[in-house]
Amino acid sequence: MARIMNVLLILFAFAVPWEYSLDLGEPLGNIARLLGLLLLIVSIPAVFARRKFLQPGPIQWLVLVLYLYFVCSYFWTIDPVATLDKIRGYFQVMAIVWLIWEFASTPQDLRNLIRALVAGCWVLALLTVVNFSSASASAAEQIRYVAEGQDPNDVARFLDLGFPLATYLFSADNSWVVRALAMAYLPAGLLAVVLTASRGGFSGAIVGLLGSVLLLVVWRPRASSAVFAGMSLMIGTLWIFVPTKSLDRLATIPEQLGSSDLNDRYNIWIAGSRAFAQRPWFGYGAGNYTAAAHLATGDTAHNTIMAVLVTGGLLALTIFFTILICVTWSISRMSGQLRIAFATTLAVWTITSMVGSVEENRTTWLFFGLAALAGRIAHDHSYAEAKYTQAVLSQAVDDHLPGAPAIQLDWR
Repeated sequence: MARIMNVLLILFAFAVPWEYSLDLGEPLGNIARLLGLLLLIVSIPAVFARRKFLQPGPIQWLVLVLYLYFVCSYFWTIDPVATLDKIRGYFQVMAIVWLIWEFASTPQDLRNLIRALVAGCWVLALLTVVNFSSASASAAEQIRYVAEGQDPNDVARFLDLGFPLATYLFSADNSWVVRALAMAYLPAGLLAVVLTASRGGFSGAIVGLLGSVLLLVVWRPRASSAVFAGMSLMIGTLWIFVPTKSLDRLATIPEQLGSSDLNDRYNIWIAGSRAFAQRPWFGYGAGNYTAAAHLATGDTAHNTIMAVLVTGGLLALTIFFTILICVTWSISRMSGQLRIAFATTLAVWTITSMVGSVEENRTTWLFFGLAALAGRIAHDHSYAEAKYTQAVLSQAVDDHLPGAPAIQLDWR
């Protein structure tokens, strides 16, 4: 059962970035939703087969508390139907934090999940390029190109998260095939991000690539000049293939920031802040930002913090911020390239969450789950290494100083 769970976790991580491009219709939904349901079903007999639960960490408990809080919001929601639907959705996307913690435990498990996530980003990038090269897109003179069934801003966010993780695989993986594909993702992913013409996504890509450069420089300091030259050549080459209209839209980033409009997001946030002032503590119930802020049906908060604040109030925001603090703490327990990769990914997530509602995206909770796992593995490795060193030194003392009094070594 454990082997089946590991395979399903890998398939789930692979499917998440491009999930909306393969929708199987009701009642199954998209591919990631289907795999998530399979994970939940198989996890029950898998836990019983092991006859024990792994002790949860702070991130897992806090995710459970946040979910239960949104469940309780059903009792004060302004729209029970919308809240009930959101409760089901939150369970499906948040459960991955627990499943990764419970069924992934080794560095190889972590690396396999990172490989799968980067491979899924590769698929998303290829689907975006296919849309760009299609005859229908050319005939319509599109400005924004995106994989079938996807939103341009979401696609850019998903692709951004892959940059530092792909760079980590290039520096640390022991397979030359994986390393080659990981490094090739940087130009392919950047091309796809630029094709989406997502201004928030492009900003996140810059941060992701800067973190990738830092990782490569730390990994191979003597090759830093080659790294910068390669990145400059990559960016310059991509500009040749991207349509001028797409570049023109990205060029309006300074103008949008200067006008404080952000493509009408500012007005959406003002409407949300007014709604928050009316019900600041408990909010309006999960899934009710649009109704609370009196926006058009189908619109979103376009800001993760504002979405949590209005739907769950200050209490939900406090729990969510505590989760972010624990994710940051988990990353601080890592070292080397892994720490740089996850810290950069968190920075990318933070920037893109400012212009998008990503609290209900599977990528958010998948990343949080991976960060918790990586932090635990790093801590366990450091503890085991310290105990091993202590044992070696103690044995050395006994061997070389027979009859000498025992020496106590403090490794706390």
